[in-house]
Amino acid sequence: MSFDIILYQPEIPPNTGNIIRLCANVGARLHLVRPLGFDLSAARLRRAGLDYAELTEVCVHEDWAACQALLARDDQGDERRLFALTTKGETRHDKPRYQPGDIFIFGPETRGLPAEILAGIRPEHRLRLPMRPGNRSINLSNTVAIVAFEAWRQLDFAGGG
Repeated sequence: MSFDIILYQPEIPPNTGNIIRLCANVGARLHLVRPLGFDLSAARLRRAGLDYAELTEVCVHEDWAACQALLARDDQGDERRLFALTTKGETRHDKPRYQPGDIFIFGPETRGLPAEILAGIRPEHRLRLPMRPGNRSINLSNTVAIVAFEAWRQLDFAGGG
């Protein structure tokens, strides 16, 4: 797998289900950081993508510190790059040159990533999607899909057919 996607405290089961399905199709690992706004066995989540869970790695972490500790370094001990998606970001999502092993974190649907997490991410790694002026945000599963396909495209669709 070429990159990791983190959903920090996701709230809406169909979004997470869609993202599970997306990760299975782009070859990404998915990490869910508690508390979750739903039961992982919820029927809506299962219908939206849990049947794809066996096709990708889905890890559930008790908190941000546990997730961060697991993903901070690669197998060689090198620090991995962490990108946060936020409407407060100044770098457009298609500007960085992504590398295998990059990590993308997305916040909860109703409030986005908290300031304390964003503060720990380099300003140039705080990404945003372009939107029309006056609009608040794009649906979480759509945002993840846009970013995942851009990263995968830059990696020449590694592992894809």
